[in-house]
Amino acid sequence: MRYFPIFMDIQKRPVLVIGGGEVACRKIDMLLQAGADITVVAPSIKSYLMNYVEEDKIHYIKGFYHSDLLAKQSYVQVWATTDNSELNHQVYRDAHDARILVNVVDDTPHCDFITPSMVNRGRVQVAISSGGSSPVLIRMIREQMETQLSSKIAMLADFGADKRNVIKQHFMTVDERRKFWETFLRSPEVEKLTTRNELEQLFSQYLSSNIETKAERNWIEYHQETEMLTLKSLRLMQQAEWVICFNDCPSEFVELCRRDAERLYVDTEQEIAEYLHQAEVENIRVTILLKKGHLLRNATLQAYLSSDIYVPTL
Repeated sequence: MRYFPIFMDIQKRPVLVIGGGEVACRKIDMLLQAGADITVVAPSIKSYLMNYVEEDKIHYIKGFYHSDLLAKQSYVQVWATTDNSELNHQVYRDAHDARILVNVVDDTPHCDFITPSMVNRGRVQVAISSGGSSPVLIRMIREQMETQLSSKIAMLADFGADKRNVIKQHFMTVDERRKFWETFLRSPEVEKLTTRNELEQLFSQYLSSNIETKAERNWIEYHQETEMLTLKSLRLMQQAEWVICFNDCPSEFVELCRRDAERLYVDTEQEIAEYLHQAEVENIRVTILLKKGHLLRNATLQAYLSSDIYVPTL
């Protein structure tokens, strides 16, 4: 992984854009959505950007770029958007000397950061990137996600933000809050709702009821490729609080499990049995990853498996 994924807060923070053409227009639109304090430097700019200047949405310095501009404000980002590669590279060097993050558009080797393809659902943003290596592939993935992510997600995100204090007052621990939201958001009723009022009513109903989580054991069989896992497997893996697997389990399968789940690597079946007993006592949801063809010899695990959810690989 060459690029570290991060969402940066640039609201009301100064950003410098070098260039006033079509590329600058696209980038400035994006920066305005994030609330940045934008200054554009160029001998001339598109009428599209001039409208922003007249509306006091951006600042405009008419003229050619020079390195002294970087010292005028504490810029958090610099964007080089001109069609002059020599000038763009000079901006890159100057920004580096000034220790300011810089992006030379469409020139990945001269970028401290790159902008991913985005799927927006209100407060929810999904970023997709190939590190600049395959933009067509990323566009195809984005198209798939646009069709799969409901527009209702924006309403749910706004609702969750509004109810943060209510949940904090109602549940004392982070674990209780997390389990409430998981139960509420995964409820079949949420899928049917279309209005905020309906969501409020369902929320009050769930909040007034005692939601108890029980221990759950899901056995997921894996083989050679992650693509052979079923959709049910992936869903259950994302619900796990603990992930148990043998030390030789390939990391790509473990990484498909819930990010904040505790990873427990074992050498023997007896260790698995001991962890599962603890999970039973503490009401923890567990996913156990087993390689295809592995036959359990431990009697306790055999008994568990007879009553648990087992999902074979394709």
